Amino acid sequence: MRFFLKATVAVVAVAVCLLCAGQVVEPRQLPGLVLINYVPFPAFLLPVLVALLASWWLGWAWRAVAVLSLAVTLTVVMGWAWGRADEGHGRVRFMTYNVKGYLASQRPDGFALLAQEITEHQPDILVMQDALRLSNGDDGREMDALSQVIRQNRQVYQVGQYVVASRWPLQNCQLGGIPIAGQSHGFVTCQVQAHGVTINVVTVHFLSPRDGLNAARKEGFDGMGDWQQNMLGRLEQAGLLAEHLRLMSGPIILGGDLNAPEASAVVQTLMNTGLRDAFSSAGSGYGYTHGHHLLRGLSFLRIDHILVSKDIGVSDAFAGGREASQHRPVIADLWVHRQ
Repeated sequence: MRFFLKATVAVVAVAVCLLCAGQVVEPRQLPGLVLINYVPFPAFLLPVLVALLASWWLGWAWRAVAVLSLAVTLTVVMGWAWGRADEGHGRVRFMTYNVKGYLASQRPDGFALLAQEITEHQPDILVMQDALRLSNGDDGREMDALSQVIRQNRQVYQVGQYVVASRWPLQNCQLGGIPIAGQSHGFVTCQVQAHGVTINVVTVHFLSPRDGLNAARKEGFDGMGDWQQNMLGRLEQAGLLAEHLRLMSGPIILGGDLNAPEASAVVQTLMNTGLRDAFSSAGSGYGYTHGHHLLRGLSFLRIDHILVSKDIGVSDAFAGGREASQHRPVIADLWVHRQ
């Protein structure tokens, strides 16, 4: 019996180490470990709790290992943030939101819920992804009501799936290219002059991991090739976008659905240009934005991000509600003059 209990604690401890490695491993070398970043946290939190219970019949050393495994899981593996607010002046509330417009059009209250979420947070600058149906404006009164909310005291730029809305005039808006596998894919940049500073606003929606994850889940080892191609496509997009970011002069605020957690090589590629994650900088908790439509209302992934250059201060950052979309929005209160 004691051997079984010790084995449980030891196996769980090794598994936690692998979970940590999955966050920093080079994706081209060990793509299978990167899959761990998309696993719902209850799948690995429950075994850790079982190991903690098993350790109570063992010595103090085994208990310490089990407690440490739990602590690492709750913090490093699950991505707990201990942010600290910056000081500054020139406040801008920024909101990024993957609205899944095509799904909203299939619900009788879909657009009304999106309008309610945006109204609740009153962003000064709003960027949206998966808003193609919103751009078309072909869904009647509810669509008109949502459009009025977006345009309330804001100037709007729409192209493809993207919407950028700002209380300050938008300038030099354009669609940039980050093509993959011969297919066109884009991002949007605009300039906003707020509180005497010209800010580069960027929004992007990277390749979805859905197909790659489904291939790995259904086909096992045979599906790993599809997953690797899917993952490398996202990484290629990040590299192309990073080249554009390095050419920009002045402060940058980037918001979008990056379809990857902060510790991933995808997000780190963007952060290597000098950006930092707003939620990690000033938020607290996990800030999960996705997964609640898969796991009984429980979000378990933070794949929507606001990234800012170092000259932008972050006062607060948090995730919004889950009722209107498969993605929670991310909202950040920013200072354009950081102290």
